[in-house]
Amino acid sequence: MSTSGANTPGAHDPFRRRLLDWFLGSSALALLASIVYPIARFVSPPRVPEATTDQVEAGAINDPALVADGYKIIRFGSEPVIVVKLSDADVRAFSATCTHLACIVEFRKQKHDIYCNCHGGAYNLQGQNIAGPPPRPLTPFKVDLVAKGGGAKAIVVSRA
Repeated sequence: MSTSGANTPGAHDPFRRRLLDWFLGSSALALLASIVYPIARFVSPPRVPEATTDQVEAGAINDPALVADGYKIIRFGSEPVIVVKLSDADVRAFSATCTHLACIVEFRKQKHDIYCNCHGGAYNLQGQNIAGPPPRPLTPFKVDLVAKGGGAKAIVVSRA
């Protein structure tokens, strides 16, 4: 009687070999996908349509931030805008992004100027660059004071 070796340990079973090859191949593909997918997502950011905004309500004229600090940073679509209150009748708005290295600016009440802390850039209250490295003036925005219910006025900022 001769043994064919089919049932002996160590004999090669084609089905078992194909199954192991399939498991090893699919796990290698899963590993590759788990490495490549996050890198691909990082390299290609999602497409998000930018909001188109014509005007934004910046709050009431007696907003606590405007009263205490004299200014307030608001969002105009995806752009930050600084709203500066000089008096109840004089409110101005400019792009809050410094034209030097895109830092956010602030209003210095004591010196009556708009200042960038990053590199010492300064702008006057017309948005013109007066000191430091900023190469261009700030972009101005139009400000309207709109009467609301109860006699309060709201600040509405729109593109100039």
